[in-house]
Amino acid sequence: MDLRDPPLSDEHDASGAKTTEFGGWEMPVEFDSIRTEHAAVRESAGKFDVSHMGQIEVSGPDAAELLNRLTTNDVASLDPGAAQYAMITDSEGVVLDDTVVYRLPAERDADFLFIPNAGHDGEMEDRWVDHRDEWGLEATVENRTTDYAMVAVQGPKAVELVGGAVDDALADLGRFSATATSLDGVEVVVARTGYTGEDGFELLAPWEDATAVWNAFDCQPCGLGARDTLRIEAGFLLSGQDFDPDENPRNPIEAGVSFAVDLDTEFVGRDALAAVAESGPEERFVGFELEARGIPRHGYEISADNEVVGTVTSGTMSPTLSTPLGMGYVPSALADPDTAIAVHVRGEPKDARIRPLPFYQR
Repeated sequence: MDLRDPPLSDEHDASGAKTTEFGGWEMPVEFDSIRTEHAAVRESAGKFDVSHMGQIEVSGPDAAELLNRLTTNDVASLDPGAAQYAMITDSEGVVLDDTVVYRLPAERDADFLFIPNAGHDGEMEDRWVDHRDEWGLEATVENRTTDYAMVAVQGPKAVELVGGAVDDALADLGRFSATATSLDGVEVVVARTGYTGEDGFELLAPWEDATAVWNAFDCQPCGLGARDTLRIEAGFLLSGQDFDPDENPRNPIEAGVSFAVDLDTEFVGRDALAAVAESGPEERFVGFELEARGIPRHGYEISADNEVVGTVTSGTMSPTLSTPLGMGYVPSALADPDTAIAVHVRGEPKDARIRPLPFYQR
């Protein structure tokens, strides 16, 4: 199948960016070096093309109810311009995807927007439409993934950069809040969200205006490589790696995101998750630090007392903390901080210890 190109692909080619396939898209993985891009975000600011993320709008009298039944958080509690993190689960409580749901500012034509992960937009559009029809709800569902570009500006100088480029002041825009404004005449939605552990913004703009938005910010362009090391330091999950309904089925409680589950709402998977919350999960998602040389990678075994107890889902040499870090699932009895484990780097067990997440917090 042909890969999908983001609207900024010509810009990335002109910059000499290295690209890779990700979620069915041809995306930049590195512009200069992962370490340079990572440091720019931690110390100053960096910009990311995240146009590969899905964008699905939901509107109509029953839009809030449809979203409330298909995501784990309380959509009805959102005011216009507010956003929330949520999981999308099946009837067994297994995570199909994670998402951010926006109740759009009043200036926008649509009521809600949610952001599936790269390559999941078609699947989620079908899920929303099928359940809407099954439940007889009055709502429109529109996949706008190739109508909108997304640019993220992240780092300590993001407020200065983005606030200086758009028509409205953003310094007081709260975390997980969004506003409709304009940038050089381009209508944009600016949300104070991100995936790096830093302050920052994500801008939604018409596909054809992506270049104008991208070039409005004079800061380090960053690729998927730095995005991955930054999100691991921040302890953020990656779909398809830290959870996967086929290869690594997990529920939100064992994945450490129970804060995104509101059991007072009636969503698909609610009863299964209530049972897990009552009994406690058998395994938990944890962070760990290697105490020996080596870099933990996805798929490496985790052991305790010479018995394999889990698998590394994400790992890296932390550019900020200069230590090898990773994440994965272990039995709940081994999940407490400072518990000794071993991580098998290329088959050789290396001493490690459970560490609290996030590894890095600004």
